[in-house]
Amino acid sequence: MFQFWDTKKENIRTWAVAHAEGSHARFWLSVLSFSEASFFPIPPDILLIAILLANKARRWAYWAAITTLFSVLGGIFGYLIGFAFFGLFGERLIAFYHFQDQFFSLKELFDHNAFLAIFAAAFTPIPYKVFTIAAGLFRLDPLAFFVASILGRGIRFFLIAYLLKYFGETLSRVLYKYFNLISFLVLILLVFLIYSFF
Repeated sequence: MFQFWDTKKENIRTWAVAHAEGSHARFWLSVLSFSEASFFPIPPDILLIAILLANKARRWAYWAAITTLFSVLGGIFGYLIGFAFFGLFGERLIAFYHFQDQFFSLKELFDHNAFLAIFAAAFTPIPYKVFTIAAGLFRLDPLAFFVASILGRGIRFFLIAYLLKYFGETLSRVLYKYFNLISFLVLILLVFLIYSFF
């Protein structure tokens, strides 16, 4: 996934800017958010950022909410793929992302701390779709999956949208260039705070 993003990011950015100002921006953001959470490689953040920079930052919470809602719904769809259609679709998706070797080791990770594993995948550039499919296959508690997904996706998208409201173009360039690194650093901070105070 990361290699795909690195090789295609300029084309993706151009596409996002072109669709951010149109009348169908909400539709494309919804579709991208849903599909990325279950099977598609392009993260919705890039379109969310483009939309907010297209003079729409005043409605930052609205756009973040749409991204979160449809991403969580897409995650539920990914769960369903793993739960009921893994042999039909799931295995091919895992092979596409070259996660075959790591996929079944996720069971051990879920057994250790399923909630934190889903939260981390929902918040960071770790392929969330792989975790949603694995969660269904390994019959992860649906409520824990749902809550972790809402928190991870919600914090991620609302944080991006809120910061863009105040820092705009300057921040977008930083996020675009260092998104993976920033996400992992924030995740480490969140995990530290959770273990320190809870």
